[in-house]
Amino acid sequence: MMTDDMNRSLNTRTGFRFHVRPARPDDEAGLAEFFKHVTPEDLRFRFLTTVREVGHDRLAAMTKIDHRQTENFIVFTEDGKTIIATGMLACDAALERGEVAISIRSEYKHRGVGWELLRHICKFAEAKGVKVIESLEDRQNHEAIEIEREQGFEIDEFPDDIRLVVLRRVFK
Repeated sequence: MMTDDMNRSLNTRTGFRFHVRPARPDDEAGLAEFFKHVTPEDLRFRFLTTVREVGHDRLAAMTKIDHRQTENFIVFTEDGKTIIATGMLACDAALERGEVAISIRSEYKHRGVGWELLRHICKFAEAKGVKVIESLEDRQNHEAIEIEREQGFEIDEFPDDIRLVVLRRVFK
């Protein structure tokens, strides 16, 4: 699957329209700016640790990717000027199991962007042949857990940390 084939305009259930495409190395500065508009709580939910600023190493990991095992989708406003979300899928070497993580700019939450981005990532993973997609969530991230459950993810305990749960969707 070529990265050019993954450029899409999507509509949410609320009628909000946005554009999504794979990240490129030249997106690092835009992502740095994006993460300045993500709430501290949402940063903690995304990285599962306290983060004040998303540094170069993390940004490079999101932009300089192999497009085989890892894909990071960047979501823009319809005019392409503002990054409003990002969603990463990181798979094992066999491409059988993947983990998803999504962040949304605070002023664009509650418009259906996260729901539609997760749906897009799941379709991408399934087309790639991934068998299982997982999301590791803080138990307090009720919104993400609800969205994932609406899309067929099942919740389970995370054995190594009582603060976390794992949500899993199996593709048939």
